[in-house]
Amino acid sequence: MRNDDLVKLSFRSLFANKLRSFLTTLGIVIGVFAIIMLVSIGTGLQSYITKQVSSLGSNLIFVIPGTNEGRGPGGIVVNKLVENDAKNLQLRLRNLAEVAPLVLQSSTIKYKSKTDKQAQVAGTTANYPKVIKEIKLDRGRFFTEGQEKAGAKLAVIGSTVVERLFPNEDPIGKVISIGSNRYTVIATAQERGAIFGIDQDNFVGIPIGAAKKQFGVSNVTGIYMSANSPELVPIVKKQTEEVLLKRLTEDEFTVQTAESSLATVSSITNILTIALGGIAAISLLVGGIGVANIMLVSVTERTREIGLRKALGAKRKDILKQFLLEAVILSVTGGIIGIIFGMGASFIVAIFLFSTVTYWSVFLAFGFSVMIGIIFGMAPAIRASKLSPIEALRYE
Repeated sequence: MRNDDLVKLSFRSLFANKLRSFLTTLGIVIGVFAIIMLVSIGTGLQSYITKQVSSLGSNLIFVIPGTNEGRGPGGIVVNKLVENDAKNLQLRLRNLAEVAPLVLQSSTIKYKSKTDKQAQVAGTTANYPKVIKEIKLDRGRFFTEGQEKAGAKLAVIGSTVVERLFPNEDPIGKVISIGSNRYTVIATAQERGAIFGIDQDNFVGIPIGAAKKQFGVSNVTGIYMSANSPELVPIVKKQTEEVLLKRLTEDEFTVQTAESSLATVSSITNILTIALGGIAAISLLVGGIGVANIMLVSVTERTREIGLRKALGAKRKDILKQFLLEAVILSVTGGIIGIIFGMGASFIVAIFLFSTVTYWSVFLAFGFSVMIGIIFGMAPAIRASKLSPIEALRYE
């Protein structure tokens, strides 16, 4: 039998049982849709996090208390970082990097009757703008080293704080309250947006000495550094560890670079994407079992037809090809529809959250659906081809 006749006969058989063919195809559609959708979300999440980390700057280096293991669930981190560590680092890294210690606390900020209850107060040094170069000032200027040492109560506020406390007036020169202490606003920062869902503009920068008194702490939350060039990052990291190990142990601090943070995040999101794809593949496997089940039922129902065709001269390979072709048609059709729905849904999700369609996920899903059709259609096709024409004609 010619191949084109086999194709026509296969389509005719499938259309003779439209509802059954539709329900069988639906299992493949859902499986392919799930693979593309979930992998797209995982890839989109990875892309989003990568952009967020990259926006911090490739030259940035962070010193934080404890180790990554200690910061896990149930871990206890004892903070032994102090401002003097930052001073020692600045002396050692004078021609390699800029250094700024940080004391971070959430606090309520007030101005007259207006309140910002979720502001991040950052106690730091006059060197901070040289470290975090993304901070640009709209008005005013950052506090100086002299003002910092004098214990002046000055504040630099972000655009969100300006909107909440000073919607209709110039904040420069105004006095805000942090707890029971009052600070004079000397500058406002340009909008930076959110990172990982955290508003970077809802902050108040004050001198580190004032911050330690404000919150009653002697330690610093962390130490930020910015290497003078990306090539110097490994050198700065190594020298930072050498300086800190003179006073602290390896378990009492961690030096992280933007690149190492990105590598850690990427490994996690890669595992997540693979896991999501694997979960979706299970649904496609279930769809394949549905194809095998329906094809076996079809073989049973068409036993007399098979016997008649064999009696009229149809070869075993013709019967094998036909039933295998029917299974593949169901899988390929389901795969194409699943791709259309999966890509469409991913583009819609991308409008509201993060989703990135990757070509490899599309080809993988489609290839898997075709393979499902061949594998799960093979057993019914072989069974049909082996039927004896005499026994098949006797079948009731």
